[in-house]
Amino acid sequence: MAKTSGPSKSQGALKPTVTWLKEPQHHDYPAAASYLSLIAGPKAVSRVVKALEEAPTVTFKAKDLLRAAALPLLPADDPDVVKELARVRAGTALSPCLVIRGSTKNGTTARIADGYHRICASYHLSEDTVVSARIARF
Repeated sequence: MAKTSGPSKSQGALKPTVTWLKEPQHHDYPAAASYLSLIAGPKAVSRVVKALEEAPTVTFKAKDLLRAAALPLLPADDPDVVKELARVRAGTALSPCLVIRGSTKNGTTARIADGYHRICASYHLSEDTVVSARIARF
């Protein structure tokens, strides 16, 4: 798969660069569907997963994704964040995150359907680390 990189600089100190795959891995979609099935019915989940598969890959800063989802930053010693940070340091490309767009009209926040730990790991490198994502609406 093709890769893309996002800068990871913090207070002038060079941090590892996060490299992103151009496309999510196939197993990311069932993982997103599993989470989404807790908040929506099967038809809505199928529609949004298809929309995520067809959506372009875009980039946002880690801090913006966490704020839009109103989620806390997981600690750097969280076991899954540790795994993602190790992958970054090893130069392994990460899979783009799958995000459901929030709505100011409906008062809903964005939902990170897959990739929360990747976003948190990216933030720990720098809050301004560029994160690749696919975004769709419910």
